Amino acid sequence: MTAYTVVVPTTGRDSLRALLSALGHGIGPGPAEVIVVDDRPEPGDLPLPDTNLKVRVLRSGGRGPAAARNVGWRAADTEWIAFLDDDVRTTADWPSRLVTDLESLAADVAASQGRIVVPGPTGGRRPTDLERDTAGLATAEWITADMAYRRAVLAAVGGFDERFPRAFREDADLALRVRQAGWRLEHGTRRTLHPARHGGFFASVRAQRGNADNALMRRKFGPQWRELSAAGPGRLGRHALTTVSGAAALAFAAARRNTPAAFAGLAWLGLTAEFALRRILPGPKTADELAKMAVTSVLIPPVAVGHRLAGEVRVRRPRPVAKAILFDRDDTLIHDEPYNNDPDKVRPVPGAEDVLRRLRAAGVPVGVVSNQSGVARGLITPDELAAVNARVEELLGPFGTWQVCVHADGDGCCCRKPKPGLVTRAALALGVRPEDCVVIGDIGADIEAARAAGARAVLVPTPRTRAAEIEAARRDAHVAGDLAEAVGLAMGDRKW
Repeated sequence: MTAYTVVVPTTGRDSLRALLSALGHGIGPGPAEVIVVDDRPEPGDLPLPDTNLKVRVLRSGGRGPAAARNVGWRAADTEWIAFLDDDVRTTADWPSRLVTDLESLAADVAASQGRIVVPGPTGGRRPTDLERDTAGLATAEWITADMAYRRAVLAAVGGFDERFPRAFREDADLALRVRQAGWRLEHGTRRTLHPARHGGFFASVRAQRGNADNALMRRKFGPQWRELSAAGPGRLGRHALTTVSGAAALAFAAARRNTPAAFAGLAWLGLTAEFALRRILPGPKTADELAKMAVTSVLIPPVAVGHRLAGEVRVRRPRPVAKAILFDRDDTLIHDEPYNNDPDKVRPVPGAEDVLRRLRAAGVPVGVVSNQSGVARGLITPDELAAVNARVEELLGPFGTWQVCVHADGDGCCCRKPKPGLVTRAALALGVRPEDCVVIGDIGADIEAARAAGARAVLVPTPRTRAAEIEAARRDAHVAGDLAEAVGLAMGDRKW
């Protein structure tokens, strides 16, 4: 039987009690344990019912749902981690359907998404704007309201990116990184109920904070991130035009330029009215809903643009100095000898000994992440590989971790670069987050592995580095002329 752990991040909502009660009365194999992660800044009582479930409560200190989910899955020890939001309700047969979904998956499938059901309004009433927004969850891709991941896959890609502080894009980001690393994701047959949200008069305005997350998504995956994540086209362009028109009308009016102020004002009014009508017409048209749509349709465009600009500034802000540096081995630290099984052939590249000595003196952890498929091909024995690596340490000093993939291209492992497994395992071994690491290598696979793990990267080209790899690194990472310059870039000082 497939063992699974349920992880529920919570802010202490009363709905948590109903969820745990539903899980406790479910039909089929129950979870090995339920890990509830309290994400409130200060601890407090949680609404936990009396059930036959094994429930463990952990804390994430108010760092957001991405951090809470990371705390949960890293504390679990089962093969599968089923994430549920604290405001959903599982059906009676959810446990049995979950196990059936998981046991039917092929080895290259990383996750199974449950089918989200959002109950509509009763009595024939049309849904409100907020209810329609919640109903969109029924067709959303890879949301963690009900999503089960293989624990090994989460470990390989480093889990959720905690730079997403709110529940907006962290689930789509994880799904994209998992797919980029070569795994598939599928939909299951289980169903999970998600009641309509009720967030108050200005809930739609507060939701615009997600535009800041969109800036990080664009930074990580390029302009096509919406197509990749099935997020839809969005309205940011129209919001920007509305905001500019309104700002121009005010500026022209202040300068007493009445004609251009009138034209800009009409443009703002037309765009705002179109947006408001688009939200009003499908709804119930009650007095409260009409007032809410009128007021928030004026506020949303500038708030959305402001959050997006703040997000763009944040993702372009220089990141802190690397807390750890991970090196490729061949043609980065030592000259490449194809499938080298002879320690006497190990020759460090110029400058390697010096930069490593200085990094160790500065207290910066260093590690090696290296593909060595010669073992799988029968060209190198494990003992010969260990002897060569020992010679590298003899010449260049000790490394905090060696992460080596001995698999061949077709083995389907999760560690061989450009997959992120080596990077995430090295970060874990050094006690840092992948995003606090810099990977230095000589080919595109090194850069892609770093990107997939959420780390930064510096390419040091050699004659075997393809031109396309260099151009890609210039766009998305850094390119250095030699190892010393690469370490300087990683440490924020070109004169390193």
